[in-house]
Amino acid sequence: MKKVQLLFLFLLVIPGLSLAQSLNKSIAQSFKQFQSDPHLEFGIASLTVLNANTGEVIFAENANTGLATASTLKAITTASAYSVLGSNFQYETKLLYSGTIRNGELDGDIIILGSGDPTLGSDNFEETKPEVILQRWLTAIQSAGISRIKGSVIADDRLFKGHTAPSGWTWIDMGQYYGSGVSSINWRENKVKINISARGEVGALSTFQGTSPSLPYLRIVNEVTIGKAGSGDQVYAFSAPYSSTIYLRGSYASDLNKQIEISIPDGAYDAAFSLKSFLQKNQIPVEKEVSTAFLMANQGINLPENLTQLDRYLSPTISQISYWFMKKSINLYGEAFLKTAALKAEGDYDTRKAAEWEQKYWAAKIGQKPGALRIRDGSGLSPENRVTTMAMARILMQAKKENWFGSYYENMPVVNGLKMKSGTIGGVLGYAGYHTAPDGTPLVFAFLINNHQSSAQPMRVKMFKMLDVLK
Repeated sequence: MKKVQLLFLFLLVIPGLSLAQSLNKSIAQSFKQFQSDPHLEFGIASLTVLNANTGEVIFAENANTGLATASTLKAITTASAYSVLGSNFQYETKLLYSGTIRNGELDGDIIILGSGDPTLGSDNFEETKPEVILQRWLTAIQSAGISRIKGSVIADDRLFKGHTAPSGWTWIDMGQYYGSGVSSINWRENKVKINISARGEVGALSTFQGTSPSLPYLRIVNEVTIGKAGSGDQVYAFSAPYSSTIYLRGSYASDLNKQIEISIPDGAYDAAFSLKSFLQKNQIPVEKEVSTAFLMANQGINLPENLTQLDRYLSPTISQISYWFMKKSINLYGEAFLKTAALKAEGDYDTRKAAEWEQKYWAAKIGQKPGALRIRDGSGLSPENRVTTMAMARILMQAKKENWFGSYYENMPVVNGLKMKSGTIGGVLGYAGYHTAPDGTPLVFAFLINNHQSSAQPMRVKMFKMLDVLK
């Protein structure tokens, strides 16, 4: 009887083994061909494919070598936010006032108190758009009977101690729209549109036509030249947190007609400035210049106490924000997620310490040594990030076991017919996600290449062909 039972079990296991072996063989052949690409002569490729239910290694090559992740790191950051904060977590932004109201006049300040919401003033949701938020705050102020403000509008950005970019980010990235630093008050994703005219001879200085909306508190130095037709947008902005000057460099094609987005040096200040401008536009004068708690502290000035609440605004949920974070790869969202999760888990919001917490958190959950994850930010923009594909795949596998996985999986983009998060920075491409093999086996995979010598798009096509083997 026991022999019959063992034979039965053997017959059940053999088909699974043969299918895994067959898939392993197909992947191995395709990966060998991929690795031989001349554009990888001085680079490295790493691929890990696991059975998403059992953890069985279907294929692994260079799986324990830490590589730059680019935006595939966002898959880990999102999992951290879901795991620690929960899919229904919402950021809170309060509108407060200090002082007293007499005969419509506020003898005090309007204060915006933030908790890190990266969507405040964003166009990604109807309820977060700047005009909607500003109208909401105007209504709250009017409802309190305020028609004149003798003080100022102050953005209380103390929670994250100001507006900072992660220390590992590069100078050239920080001025671009995707390199916006994060604050406990973010506004319009901490970016602004600029307008450039390229009428004139190639090589001559272009004409800077201002920002949309107008930000007169910024000094923008235009050094952009007119590029030849077809050369596109080669404009780079150079700025730093709290700087009031932004340098524009590069070239703008003579046949180009588009707005360019750049980061702003202080999102909290811009939120206060926007509210003051909107109030004055609606006949509520504000006597004093706007400021932030961080800037005031540097001047030895304390925020007013004994505040009264005018409005309490709740952001979209983590589940809703994650959709845009994964789809549009908005780096700001990742930095806010990382700081907020670490603040709740460890009581620390410093990006470097938050990243160290995250790598230890996941290393313990997936049974890997901490060295398998060398994380420096929440978005993958830092060139210092190093994660093995084995660790990344095991984190995605662990996510599949969590009660929030349905939302997490739904928010993961579909790329080339596969549910996966992509990543691209100079010389780095990556994909990490999920797929069901033709035989029904659930798969999780992570695929990274570093220091390839090709332009991005042709290499992407080759990576897609490699991953097509999973289909």
